[in-house]
Amino acid sequence: MNLKKYFVRALHRLQKGPGYTYKELLVWYCDNTNTHGPKRIIKEGPKKKFIWFFLTLLFASLVFWQWGILINTYLSYNVTSSLSIGFKTMKFPAVTVCNANPFKYSEVKHLLKELDRLIEAALERILQPVPGNSSENASTPLDLELWHQIPLVLIDEHDKDNPIILDIFESNQTTADNQTAMENQTAKKYKLAVKLCSHQGSDNCTYRNFTSAAQAVTEWYILQSTSILSKVPLQERIRMGYQAEDMILACLYGAEPCNYKNFTQIYHPDHGNCYIFNWGMDKEALNSSNPGAEFGLKLILDISQQDYIPYLSSAAGARLMLHQQKSFPFLKDQGIYAMAGTETSIGVLVDELERMGYPYSDCTMNGSDVPVKNLYSQYNTSYSIQACLRSCFQNHMIEICGCGHYMFPLPEGVNYCNNEDNPGWAYCYSSLRSSIRHRQICIDSCKETCNDTQYKMTISMADWPSEASEDWIFHILSYERDMSTNVTLDRNGIIKLNIYFQEYNYRTISESAATTIVWLLSSLGGQFGFWMGGSVLCLIEFGEIIIDSLWITVINVISWCKGLKQKRAQARYPDAPPTVSELVEAHTNLGFQHEEPGALPRDEPLPPEPGTPPPNYDSLRVQPLDVLGPDSDAE
Repeated sequence: MNLKKYFVRALHRLQKGPGYTYKELLVWYCDNTNTHGPKRIIKEGPKKKFIWFFLTLLFASLVFWQWGILINTYLSYNVTSSLSIGFKTMKFPAVTVCNANPFKYSEVKHLLKELDRLIEAALERILQPVPGNSSENASTPLDLELWHQIPLVLIDEHDKDNPIILDIFESNQTTADNQTAMENQTAKKYKLAVKLCSHQGSDNCTYRNFTSAAQAVTEWYILQSTSILSKVPLQERIRMGYQAEDMILACLYGAEPCNYKNFTQIYHPDHGNCYIFNWGMDKEALNSSNPGAEFGLKLILDISQQDYIPYLSSAAGARLMLHQQKSFPFLKDQGIYAMAGTETSIGVLVDELERMGYPYSDCTMNGSDVPVKNLYSQYNTSYSIQACLRSCFQNHMIEICGCGHYMFPLPEGVNYCNNEDNPGWAYCYSSLRSSIRHRQICIDSCKETCNDTQYKMTISMADWPSEASEDWIFHILSYERDMSTNVTLDRNGIIKLNIYFQEYNYRTISESAATTIVWLLSSLGGQFGFWMGGSVLCLIEFGEIIIDSLWITVINVISWCKGLKQKRAQARYPDAPPTVSELVEAHTNLGFQHEEPGALPRDEPLPPEPGTPPPNYDSLRVQPLDVLGPDSDAE
């Protein structure tokens, strides 16, 4: 019951309201608030009242302006970067080594035979433009079907308004055009370009121009060889690459010997078979016991330069990369070359990056919140932005071109592009690669990792082995690899690597919030106190008057609605409503009051006196008040 009475009183209090008008409420606030200014408005004379009103309004506006700036600064979620230096025993990085040449030429020569004949004949025509000087007429006829799929053309821009496009092996060119193009070619007034069409024989073509014929030949050969090798099964491609026991001649980690069995093999489309030391997939990552060259990794590699594919790999050496454990090595972007015939020493420093997540930055912890399907997850590697960008490109390639590019992993149920099954794949790939819109879509979809480790390298090189020691070193290495007393190695194929920590000092670059909620509250309070002399209690007072104003407004609206309802009722019934006594009287006259004992029912007519004519019942029913009126009055 007490609870019910409490709610009834609260309801009555709500219906009653604060008990003030707007003017009374405003005067009460100005007279009782602790904020400077409002009191002077109601207590000073007319002139000072106007001045204080203006000053109060001005400074209140400045407070709200400053508050807007502070809140906007806080909501921008800026960060500050701090650098700290620590010292600890660190995990040795994962080291990936590859050959710059992906396959042994002796193993893939049968696949690239026709392609090599085509490029040799094309080079003869480019370098010997005079008809009859080339030697391909005397050899076996060329299979031009492969050439017509992705041809090389000469573009003569001597007349820029009417450039001449000449296919090197095109036989239906006029003699005049042929002779003009050859003369301009000799005079260096031409460009060699790769012609890419949506399908063979189509006019929807694009030309990839190059300033050097060497660049054009390399690009053309890569496109053609990609189409050929994409049809070769993965295990066969692995077999045609450089095997670990042939490539890794010697290994030493610290004071412990190691060999090719301590490396994990992966297939990389750019470099063939690659081998990773200390990847951490099957075993725990190794720690470095001490900084310095004596406690790092020492390798001797044989790259077998004499077995390189002549038109595919123009650079000779080993490609290597340092990266975190369980991460995929993207050597094309982040790797470095080690030159043959040298000893390359790599001193390593570690930088640890710690980024703040949402809302301070758009980074991800493990890639689970990235909308792009990571195709590199089949290697059981961690997320990286490089994996995301390549997966995004491959997904677009599959969606637009109908097949996947050979250089990137494939999802299930999709095949790699080739000239036979996808004649226009090179045109589609070139258009997609040069599309800024698709590139921006991938950039917007992928995110940086919140925590990352970067390895800064200091590289130095020296000739190895020296002329005085190369004889015995090559004898020993040749015997250990081939069990032969003959020297089978030379300076053009041997590389020595030393990888070590320069020092155990590591740098941590971490982000912290530039503005916090404590900063925001103190800044808001400081501005309010400086301009208005107020505090948190003043804000509560201001909130109180706002609530009371809203309260009065609601009550006034309710009263206005009731008055409007009454006016509508009066408009429908213009006469004044009957009083209670009038309603009782009308009820009595209608014969509904309580009957006295022994009285006749009021709804029955009185019996007629003897000798009188029968009464008019209809008139009695029509005018009951004339008959029953005196009795009512008597009562």
